[in-house]
Amino acid sequence: DPGRSPARRPGPPASRRGPSRRHAAVPYLYIAPFFVVFGCFGLFPLLFTGYLSLHTVDLVDLGRREWVGPTNFTTLWQDGQFHNAVLNTFTIGVLSTVPQLLMALGIAHLLNLGMRGRTLVRVAVLVPYATSVAAASLVFAQLFGRDHGLINWLLSSAGASPVDWEPGRWSSQIAIAVIITWRWTGYNALIYLAGMQSVPADLYEAAAIDGANRWQQFLHVTVPSLRPAIIFTVINSTIGALQVFGEPRLFGNPGAGGIAGGASNQYQTIGLLLYQQGWSFGQLGVASATACSMFAIIIVVATVNGLLVTGRLSQLTRVLRVGRDT
Repeated sequence: DPGRSPARRPGPPASRRGPSRRHAAVPYLYIAPFFVVFGCFGLFPLLFTGYLSLHTVDLVDLGRREWVGPTNFTTLWQDGQFHNAVLNTFTIGVLSTVPQLLMALGIAHLLNLGMRGRTLVRVAVLVPYATSVAAASLVFAQLFGRDHGLINWLLSSAGASPVDWEPGRWSSQIAIAVIITWRWTGYNALIYLAGMQSVPADLYEAAAIDGANRWQQFLHVTVPSLRPAIIFTVINSTIGALQVFGEPRLFGNPGAGGIAGGASNQYQTIGLLLYQQGWSFGQLGVASATACSMFAIIIVVATVNGLLVTGRLSQLTRVLRVGRDT
């Protein structure tokens, strides 16, 4: 009948229909706890620190805040103590990161060769990482002691004069770098070892057929294959070096000298300076500006290190030079 509306065709069964809105929201419920925790303990503290950096805040009276704008940043960047802390952080980072990664690469290569007792050696290598930073720092502070330290005893046995490690700038920073290297070398070695064990054996066989010895195989097969792991460890070690706090805090005098990084701030890092500004002087605004500056430095240095390892820094520099010339 032309006057009647056409009959509707039956829809697909419920089992073939797309997910309902209620079912579609289920995956978001599973991942919601992570974002809630991250928002409470990660994003909010970061934003609140940026907010406090633009105010004058006293630790004694947290509710009283006075807007000062970028004054905290300009005052901080003109402070010689901040410049000293940045320089100390970089020197300690270089003194600890470079030997640490090179030693980790060598240890991982030895473990990958099939030596006896590999499991025991792997556990022994990882023990320093599991050691408390407080315990490690206090033990090494005794080892580097001026009068009864084991390091000075070894130097005296070798005919060298003892070293007063804590007051000197370079000696104290070398001692702190040794603590950091001791704690993190095994961790990075196991990362490199996991990467080495995923390298196909065919590559080594082809290199051996071409006449490459063990050292040449390591340079031209192992190291290029470990590129993702090397990038990760370089960036991770850079971030850790710029945030170093526990080792210099516990190396010297545990009182005010430990917070100041020595009597003349000879090993005071950015983390120690931040702690001193916030908890010793009660200047939370300036401490927040220091934290924001540390965050910016970490982003820049980690990015540059990542570009250096991947070989893209030269390409970026070439592009910027061409753009400037045009």
